[in-house]
Amino acid sequence: MDEARARDVLAAAGLTGAGLREPLLLALGENAVFAVGGLVVKVGREAALLERAERELAVADWFAASGIPAVRAAEPKPRLVDGHPLTLWHRLPEAVRPAGPEDLAVLLRAVHALPAPPFALPPRDLLGGVERWLRLAGDFVDPADAAYLRSRRDAYADEVAALTPHLPPGPVHGDALPRNVHVGPDGPVLVDLETVSADLREHDLVVMALSRDRYGMPTAQYEAFTAAYGWDVRDWEGCAVLRGARETASCAWVAQHAPANPAARTEFHRRVTSLRTAAPQTRWHAF
Repeated sequence: MDEARARDVLAAAGLTGAGLREPLLLALGENAVFAVGGLVVKVGREAALLERAERELAVADWFAASGIPAVRAAEPKPRLVDGHPLTLWHRLPEAVRPAGPEDLAVLLRAVHALPAPPFALPPRDLLGGVERWLRLAGDFVDPADAAYLRSRRDAYADEVAALTPHLPPGPVHGDALPRNVHVGPDGPVLVDLETVSADLREHDLVVMALSRDRYGMPTAQYEAFTAAYGWDVRDWEGCAVLRGARETASCAWVAQHAPANPAARTEFHRRVTSLRTAAPQTRWHAF
């Protein structure tokens, strides 16, 4: 799904035209995200993501009832428009500053302190998207690279399943990065709730360790995160396994953008080459 297709879905949903302000594209990743007046609209890539959209809205309601600062839904159920799940959210006020690692750590501590919700949360299916992302990449990814990632996925799936956690398992955000925190006039709030799961709390912490090692996060920022959270996941013997699994998923995730974006093809090649050659310090670029 490219931007043009996503805009067609907005039009079919009645969210463009008729005197409405032109939707502003905010992000194009797993979803196309648009600002439409006082709303934010997320358009999913395919109908198979409808169940995930339903769960994300349920999570938003649960967080609201639990006092977790997070984005709030504007409609209780997703729409399915031309084969694409569509969800509506209240637009947040303008940010007063960029989110920092400490902001994320404080929010994660609050989420990690929650008991189970009144509905079922799935485990964090970290590697479950690999096949779909490679399928969406089509012929723009070398078949040998795709086969390598599938093999790596299968190996890590077994290793992750055998991990012994240090922290008590429970609710996790699932994609815990400062970019998924918005700092408005009332303070930091969590956004992008579609990967909220019930699993090892270490999932949320390995994301930041990988940011330090792969994406160039300064050591001082990483140390600020661990200080605010109260523990460094790198002290856990399972860290390397969970990191390897997330690297596999992150590499495959870029592949879905390859058909429409030459920069994605370049980044995918960089990532898969660094995995094939066991070069853990090769810098990856955020995408």
